Amino acid sequence: MSVDIIVRGYHLDIYQHVNNGRYLEFLEESRWDFLGHHRLVEQFQERDLAIVVANININYRKPAVFGDVLRVSTSVAAIGNKSAKFRQEVWRLENGEPKDLVVDAVVTFCLLDDASQNAVVISGDVRAILESLLEIGA
Repeated sequence: MSVDIIVRGYHLDIYQHVNNGRYLEFLEESRWDFLGHHRLVEQFQERDLAIVVANININYRKPAVFGDVLRVSTSVAAIGNKSAKFRQEVWRLENGEPKDLVVDAVVTFCLLDDASQNAVVISGDVRAILESLLEIGA
């Protein structure tokens, strides 16, 4: 699952490349697209659960500059007891094809019980939903 983003002037820092904080926004945009495409927010809301980011580990590989077209991909990489992980990558496109890996990240998230605001064990149908989205080979 991926979204394409064109680098605009307001994404840049004083060095004329994408500011590190903007990549967090790009990653979030892709996660929301992934969640929406798979109806995860609705499915979890039906169970009184909220998806919450607990940790982001991000690697900045190459700079992106004004006019670059970036493809931001998201997949479910792992499922633990009370947390799971998205794997995300940002690729610079050339002629519509991925050319350079710009950023990669692992985003750890948990599911909170709406009432208690505590993380819940990922089990039963919730685990099955996430397992159905696990990336191939992970």
